[in-house]
Amino acid sequence: MSGPLVRRLSSSGPDYRPRMGRLVLRNGTVFDSLAAELIGERTVVVEGGRIVDVTEAPVAVDADDDTEVVDCGGKVVLPGLIDAHVHVAVTTMDFGALAGQPPSLRAIASARILEGMLRRGFTTVRDAGGADAGLQAAVERGLIDGPRLLRAGRALSQTGGHGDVRPRFAAGTACACEIVDSGIALLADGEDAVRRAAREQLRDGAHAIKVMASGGVASPTDPVWMEAYTPGELRAAVEEAARRRSYVLAHAYTPGAIIRAVEAGVRSIEHGNLLDVEAAQVMTAAGAALVPTLVTYWAIAAHGRDFGMPSYAVTKVEDVLEAGKEAVTIARNAGVEIGLGTDLLGETHPFQSRELLLRAEVQSPAEVLASATAVNARILGMVGEIGVVAPGARADLLVVDGDPTDDISVLVEPGERMTVIKDGVVRR
Repeated sequence: MSGPLVRRLSSSGPDYRPRMGRLVLRNGTVFDSLAAELIGERTVVVEGGRIVDVTEAPVAVDADDDTEVVDCGGKVVLPGLIDAHVHVAVTTMDFGALAGQPPSLRAIASARILEGMLRRGFTTVRDAGGADAGLQAAVERGLIDGPRLLRAGRALSQTGGHGDVRPRFAAGTACACEIVDSGIALLADGEDAVRRAAREQLRDGAHAIKVMASGGVASPTDPVWMEAYTPGELRAAVEEAARRRSYVLAHAYTPGAIIRAVEAGVRSIEHGNLLDVEAAQVMTAAGAALVPTLVTYWAIAAHGRDFGMPSYAVTKVEDVLEAGKEAVTIARNAGVEIGLGTDLLGETHPFQSRELLLRAEVQSPAEVLASATAVNARILGMVGEIGVVAPGARADLLVVDGDPTDDISVLVEPGERMTVIKDGVVRR
């Protein structure tokens, strides 16, 4: 590269609007995320925040144009990474402390988490429970220098399910029809309550609806093997999402929970650590995707106690810790589309890029990159918008000194080896 790209500034702070002039990235080796391979040297032309050309031909630059030209010779140009499962509002693993944080403190901490994600090359993330419309607006207005934020709003959980974080001896609710706010989730029992809870999230601008279809690790009263929500409740969420041209993602571990969610019409299964061959075949037949989140189990086991995570969560992680990689292998062999997520909490967010390394233990680096770009774009319903270096796509790009299809670790601690571009603006 001819020199470092400099962030454009305005009098009021960073100007993150798409560049109205042209940005020309010359002679970089482009990663084709659809084919999961490098396709040779190309010049990428950006105008108005979008890619307008990817060409082998010379690109003329008029000296009078508002054109920024960057020589990317010897470097790889790939789409910005997409993390399909984050929790940016979970700012500490100490859940007791989290519950006592004032909203202003949590918002500032969430902003720092988002900014770290962009520095690591993640230009779009899907929050799977907790982030509100204010955080999304702050990113869109440039108040937070973070990735594009798609929200699932509050996750939907049955009473006593993964979203029910009340202590075991907490008083219950007297009304069976009541929707209870538990923080990052809404407790909604019965089809009517699920419909109303889903409608509230969609009214608030949620990108998708998340349901808790099995027990989980970071909740006190539900065993991991518990299969949650009835088929009717799951279908109610799917129907409401479809009416808004949206979709449902489901937290699910066990084969039974996975099959029930997929048969109800869920688009993506989150985690899926206990997946078996039968459940994988059901997913393939239905066109449902898997979003593994291997790094969060490693992080909980390695650092949960140090960061104040409740002991029940550190204990329960053993039920799924070693199974995640085998689930990826089963899904891959069955032809399931595999995306990429991290699901990290609080102090462990800086380990986000380690997911790439863990996945590369059971997939090729090029497959992992495809999962984090083109596959995730399909899961999010943003084909052609993000996850590709192609005309018409948003200009979310990484320029990397090194070949991540050969050694994916160049993306894990890139330092000065990576330039991040979002919406045609250089962010670091």
